[in-house]
Formats: sequence, C-alpha cells, structure tokens
Amino acid sequence: MSGRPPGRLVLRALRGIRWYVRELTDESAYERYVAHVRKDHPDAAVPSRRAFERMRTDRQDSDPRQGFRCC
Repeated sequence: MSGRPPGRLVLRALRGIRWYVRELTDESAYERYVAHVRKDHPDAAVPSRRAFERMRTDRQDSDPRQGFRCC
C-alpha cells in the first residue's frame, strides 16, 4: 500500500464517488453557476437555488435541444 491508513483510502474513494454522482446527475450545476456569477458578474445578484432551478427548467422547456424532458 501507499502508507496511508485504510480509512483515509476509503474516505477518498467515497469522496470521489460522491463527486462523480453529483456531476453525473448535474446536482453541482448550481454551485458552478454561483461561482460563475461571482467571478464574471460580481455586481449581479445571485439567484436562490429555487430560482436557478426554475430558470433551468424554463430554458429546457423552451428549447428541446437543452435536455430530454419526458413529462
């Protein structure tokens, strides 16, 4: 082994899995959006998560190419 305690390896693996699942399901989109707004538009108000999700849903509904919507 690499000299690390097994608990640390498990924790690192779990963190990696969590990151992967969040990226796969796009759960981290809001955090990326907030970082973008704060970096590129520092004077703009950051919408709440609910408002952000509403904007995303409206954008997807208006343009079918934005993502698959079954319902």
